[in-house]
Amino acid sequence: MSRSNHKPSASQGFATRAIHHGYHSADEQGALLPPLHLSSTFTFSSAEQGGAVFAGEQAGHAYSRISNPTLALLEQRIASLEGAEAGLATASGMGAISALLWSLVGPGDEIIADQTLYGCTFEFMHAGLARFGVIITHVDMTDPDALRTAIGARSKVVYFETPANPNMRLIDIAACADIARAAGAVCVVDNTYATPLLTRPLELGADVVLHSATKYLGGHGDLIAGLLAGSAELMQQVRMHGLKDLTGAVMSPFTAHLIMRGLKTLELRMQRHCASAMRIAELLQRHPAVASVAYPGLASHPQHALACRQMSDFGGMIALELHGGMAAGVQFMNALQLIQRAVSLGDAETLIQHPASMTHATYTPQQRAAHGISDGLVRLSVGLETPEDLIADLQQALASLHSLAA
Repeated sequence: MSRSNHKPSASQGFATRAIHHGYHSADEQGALLPPLHLSSTFTFSSAEQGGAVFAGEQAGHAYSRISNPTLALLEQRIASLEGAEAGLATASGMGAISALLWSLVGPGDEIIADQTLYGCTFEFMHAGLARFGVIITHVDMTDPDALRTAIGARSKVVYFETPANPNMRLIDIAACADIARAAGAVCVVDNTYATPLLTRPLELGADVVLHSATKYLGGHGDLIAGLLAGSAELMQQVRMHGLKDLTGAVMSPFTAHLIMRGLKTLELRMQRHCASAMRIAELLQRHPAVASVAYPGLASHPQHALACRQMSDFGGMIALELHGGMAAGVQFMNALQLIQRAVSLGDAETLIQHPASMTHATYTPQQRAAHGISDGLVRLSVGLETPEDLIADLQQALASLHSLAA
């Protein structure tokens, strides 16, 4: 069989690596698409080989709770796209977060987190880790000096999202990573909103990057998955401890196959998400019914200059507040006809939701107020529909608010 197929190079472009990295069709009888390995267990040519694989002395697969060829290819691709030594696939974004943090902290250790976190991340830290003696401290990481003041000898992890879910706060990754490194803490960045196309935290000094691959990486709303990327040593630690023994949050091979399908179009999809979101953010900012819009691409965003430094484009997520608060937000959402009321994000469909009653309902009202999540905040995930159709739907829904004002 001819083996003239060109193997992808680490120096090639983002889309090329998203489509080709880690796979050579000549190794699989010319199959254009990587095979789907559904086996739960793998055989050994000898007892000695089996022992060597289990001891980590020889590369190979033994059991799919630990590793699987299809997952391994996905892990290589996310590592390539994030500029990491290694990746790790998990069954969900929360599986990635829990497997990682259980591997990094124990009783008496501290996690310093930004003020704004996804609701289930916040709940896992406070109702999960804190029950076992892990200290959770929140600081305003939009001000790196606040992190510098708070960090200490017991601080093991510095954790933040950028842009943050749901209020679109941005964190200076390089500044916070420098502070974490000086204190001996692991800097973890949730890159779900930005994707590796727009922001690469590891290149800015972070130690670990994580994704809810359910969102933009899968891109079609048909899977639940998580991904981690970082040093080979740390990813192996999380694989053998947090994933294999503590959570069992193992991704299925078919899910890995679907994510690799999504990665093939990630660059193209993100270009459309970003372009449409910018148009919509500008429209919302001009509309008299809208009190405020948070989108990193707008000059009015408090961290717009930072966004221009650490993002190559500004993403598909918008947070907005309407004059009239929560009542106006409910009427506006209910008036939408094309845009769907649903949680999640990064799908082809444009989705809108109310964080205080949905994704961030795990916060108490007092916690939401303290953490920058107002009751009137509405989160919009701009999809891939024809932009003019989305704009028309938003305009008619905004027009419906005149009756509320009257």
